[in-house]
Amino acid sequence: MEKASAPVVVQKLEPKHRKGLVVVITGNGKGKTTSALGMVVRAVGHRMSVCMIQFMKGDLYAGEWDGVKSLPGVEFHTTGKGFCGIGGNPYPWKEHRENAQYAVGLAREKIASHQFDLVILDEINNAVKLKLVDLEQVLGLIETKPPLMHLVLTGRDAADAVIELADTVSEVHEVKHPYRKDIEPQPGIDY
Repeated sequence: MEKASAPVVVQKLEPKHRKGLVVVITGNGKGKTTSALGMVVRAVGHRMSVCMIQFMKGDLYAGEWDGVKSLPGVEFHTTGKGFCGIGGNPYPWKEHRENAQYAVGLAREKIASHQFDLVILDEINNAVKLKLVDLEQVLGLIETKPPLMHLVLTGRDAADAVIELADTVSEVHEVKHPYRKDIEPQPGIDY
């Protein structure tokens, strides 16, 4: 008979010095938005307030739209018209740019409100690469964030200047993806 082990004592860490971090999640692999959504769940567990703004998504339903609505303290905005220039997206670049510029204004407003502990700018790196958002605008958002606010920027092709300002940078690298085998995106996993 096995001896019962002692119960685990769960501790809550408390940093001696709080600091709002700038986190960049970039790369060509799947999971950048998913990782940011994991941070939403983690922040909610700490009773933090969260705002997530999606820059590129908006023309195809994604499960996170309804999933995060059930979480307390989370504000979620989808501002895009889909992925600019990809697979049949019908909207011209100018409309994508207008929506992305609206998202920048919204991000500026939410950051300046000092209402949120965590702000996520989903796919903003792509928006810069496609010139829907100017790099200077993103650098301005980073520079004006309150000292204790965490700011997460996701999307492929993060600019070197953004990476330089970040505290944490993770690159998601594709090893294998079902798309390469002509397997369609699956609900709950891909969207």
